[in-house]
Amino acid sequence: MAGSIGGFNAHAANIVTAIFLATGQDPAQNVESSNCITIMEPTNEGKDLFISCTMPSIEVGTVGGGTHLAAQAACLDLLHVKGASARMPGSNAQQLARIVCATVLAGELSLMSALAAGHLTRSHISLNRAKTTQK
Repeated sequence: MAGSIGGFNAHAANIVTAIFLATGQDPAQNVESSNCITIMEPTNEGKDLFISCTMPSIEVGTVGGGTHLAAQAACLDLLHVKGASARMPGSNAQQLARIVCATVLAGELSLMSALAAGHLTRSHISLNRAKTTQK
């Protein structure tokens, strides 16, 4: 279940979809591209946290499709992966895949921290737009 402790990831699909829309990727590829295993384990005698994110099937491209749209091309340019690499074909797409995975990792850590500290539940309750009176 998304946003829960246990399972394989907390909310990779949300982040993948956002990046896909921003960079002109095919949003229908979210299903395969969100395949993610996030692992968190204590290290250094419990003083540190090791976190890894494995995403074996990210499907991205930096040419064609929606990558030519102005806003999406600007995002790819900002990430320094716009278009094809003249020196090494495919390297821009590989770098974009790494960016997607790194962003998912950061989001996973952020969400799990909010869950562990109780902030996520408190913020959802306090910011609930459909406030109801609880008895």
